[in-house]
Amino acid sequence: MRSTTLKRTAVAVVAAAGIAAGSLAGATAGAAAPGTGAPQTVVTGEAGVLAVHNFGLSSSQAKGVQRWLAARWSYNDSIDGQLGSNSWKAFQRHLKADWGYGGAIDGIPGSNTVKALQRKLSQSPYGYNGAIDGIAGSGTQAAFKKFADWAAGAY
Repeated sequence: MRSTTLKRTAVAVVAAAGIAAGSLAGATAGAAAPGTGAPQTVVTGEAGVLAVHNFGLSSSQAKGVQRWLAARWSYNDSIDGQLGSNSWKAFQRHLKADWGYGGAIDGIPGSNTVKALQRKLSQSPYGYNGAIDGIAGSGTQAAFKKFADWAAGAY
């Protein structure tokens, strides 16, 4: 009994932290904690908080990217320094047109979006020389910052 109580408490703490961080939006309790016997809750509808994926950019750098997207790729949302789904939809249009992105224009910067971004960033002067692996690691982030600095100066 005590083992089950400890498991449930640990799962509740981890789930609460994950939800606070936004990483479990849309997950079920069963998916978050399989086999614990915890009641399953299904989350339906849209999450209240939209995901933001700045990949290491400051808000100032992200604003520069948004201005660039507005000037060239039909971004028409706020220049707020938060690369949310509308920013990424505009970026995906660019990546689809020029960098081999073949996925949906859905505003979710998943691995295929990141792979196309890495292809773009591998071009001079951004300096990405890592694998085209779809993981936005430190090399991708450093090159994205160089692109953002260029974009901020361009617009």
